[in-house]
Amino acid sequence: MAAKDRDRFSTATRLRLLGEQTAARVYRSQNRRQARRSRLTGRAAFLALVLCTLVVALAYPMRQYVSQRDEIADQRRLAREAERRTEELRDEKARLQDDAYIRRLAREHLHYVLPGETGYTVVDPDAARERDGTPSGTDRPWHSNLWDGVDSADRG
Repeated sequence: MAAKDRDRFSTATRLRLLGEQTAARVYRSQNRRQARRSRLTGRAAFLALVLCTLVVALAYPMRQYVSQRDEIADQRRLAREAERRTEELRDEKARLQDDAYIRRLAREHLHYVLPGETGYTVVDPDAARERDGTPSGTDRPWHSNLWDGVDSADRG
């Protein structure tokens, strides 16, 4: 038994036991850290799931809110334009109550003349042809113009 006791208290035996105990402690602490990490990972996944759910749940109402704000802005713009147009029409109505303004419009647009005046109308020949649908600069048939175009292209 003395050999066993000596073996138990030898430096090598004590160092070996110390190393085993230290290794066991390190192994246990690593397991605890990994367990904590896995719990944190699960919590983080749950938190991410909750955040994604909130984002998805709020995305449609936010899109509706933004589109309605845009629509409200458009309607306000249209209302301002309608008010501006209403003011223009009120001004035009007030001008139409004036006899001098009506006479001026009749002279300009309807070519009215007052008694004793002589009215003249000058017609631009090119403008008259364009209005009538005839080609400007010539009164020839269309096929003559076509052949002239072919001849000029052949020469060029």
